[in-house]
Amino acid sequence: MATEEAVSMKQDLNPQNKPKRNKFALACAILASMTSILLGYDIGVMSGAALYIQRDLRVSDVKIEILNGIINLYSPVGSFIAGRTSDWIGRRYTIALAGIIFFAGAILMGFSPNYAFLMFGRFFAGVGIGFAFLIAPVYTSEISPTSSRGLLTSLPEIFLNGGILIGYISNYGFSKMSLRLGWRLMLGVGAVPAMFLAVVVLVMPESPRWLVAQGRLGEAKKILYKISDSEEEARLRLADIKETAGIPQNCDDDVVLVNKQSHGQGVWKELFLHPTRPVLHIFIASLGIHFFAQATGIDAVVLYSPRIFKSAGIKSDNYLLLATVAVGFVKTVSILVATFLLDRAGRRVLLLCSVSGLIFSLVTLGVSLTVVGHSRSTLTWAIGLSIAAVLAYVATFSIGSGPITWVYSSEIFPLRLRAQGVAIGAIVNRVTSGVIAMTFLSLCKAISTGGAFFLFAAVAVAAWIFHYTMLPETRGKTLEEIEGSFGHFWRNPKPKGLHDTTAISH
Repeated sequence: MATEEAVSMKQDLNPQNKPKRNKFALACAILASMTSILLGYDIGVMSGAALYIQRDLRVSDVKIEILNGIINLYSPVGSFIAGRTSDWIGRRYTIALAGIIFFAGAILMGFSPNYAFLMFGRFFAGVGIGFAFLIAPVYTSEISPTSSRGLLTSLPEIFLNGGILIGYISNYGFSKMSLRLGWRLMLGVGAVPAMFLAVVVLVMPESPRWLVAQGRLGEAKKILYKISDSEEEARLRLADIKETAGIPQNCDDDVVLVNKQSHGQGVWKELFLHPTRPVLHIFIASLGIHFFAQATGIDAVVLYSPRIFKSAGIKSDNYLLLATVAVGFVKTVSILVATFLLDRAGRRVLLLCSVSGLIFSLVTLGVSLTVVGHSRSTLTWAIGLSIAAVLAYVATFSIGSGPITWVYSSEIFPLRLRAQGVAIGAIVNRVTSGVIAMTFLSLCKAISTGGAFFLFAAVAVAAWIFHYTMLPETRGKTLEEIEGSFGHFWRNPKPKGLHDTTAISH
């Protein structure tokens, strides 16, 4: 009977048997994921604003690199704090705090009289982004039903790309204003969505997994029935969460006492000092997927696309900014395509195909820019090939590597390790991004722009090998059973039953 019941539950969780999406879970995921607009807007707007900041404040390329990249070194501070804050005050209030901090940063940047004050504003914006970067995928993965977790957990990446596109459009629109006012408005306008998000997230429910970790079972039950595809799935999810939190299955009290470890104590020791084989595998997989997502050069392309197009032969500011709008448009459309493939094709297949596309487009871009760099005349075909290669690059990244990085890393950690595990992944992601952003212009001067993209192509090859050997498929599995897929290095484990957790102790 137990086997038949498990099979029945598994069929209920099959996406093919659930054609209708849970509208309440979708609404919650959309509201939480909108925090990613903050980072996206900052990335997009800085690509164009940097051109005018450099002219107005008369700063060097190195200072522009630092200005662009430093926010990614500030954001890990926010991610680290958010990992603890989300366990103390909950996921929802942590999202609101992210909006408030970024609002302060945007206001400070918009009123910056000089470079030093601008860097001060970047610190607040970076911390706010770090908060949002961590908490949006954690919250979304915890409220999403299994059948649509890939779609809903990829929403932060959708809004991030939407924010980039809005930033590019803002660049183009405000570029028509005076030099002194234009870039300040580009940066200051970011305060508007930040304040809106800080208020609107208060209508969202709290994460049921966080509520159970606090012993608030009654509230968690009500929310689970709203965000699950069926009552049976809600009961199953509650049972899995209770098991993870160490709460007896026969306990139906509205408020219970839970082990203090559920509040985050002992997590760092388990991750770094005494990890089990599955936890070690999960940790390495999370660090690797975050590192390679950025080390393949996405922030170099997105942040410095005007300079890349200028290297390809485009001279006019107007055309440079229009070309970046095209990059943002293609990136956003591609991520929308990815959301409908994540729960159909699976994470692993999409990721490997995506990285293969990155390798091809990076090599093509490297070749075209090298040809342009050695030519004494304008080569229209090389300009066209460079633009096509950049568009192909952002498209293949957004279809796989971009969204899957956050979907995958937020769903593979067990509940007791999730907030801190995702925080560490976010730190690796942002630090790697910061290093790329703060060295790209110098790298181009050292080995040429084309040479820089050949280097990124080599990193992408290493990324493909890592993903192929270290990342098992997670599609269609509950968050609580995913851990059983890990611990088998260099190969994919055989599929286990729905509740085959005998080898894993939560």
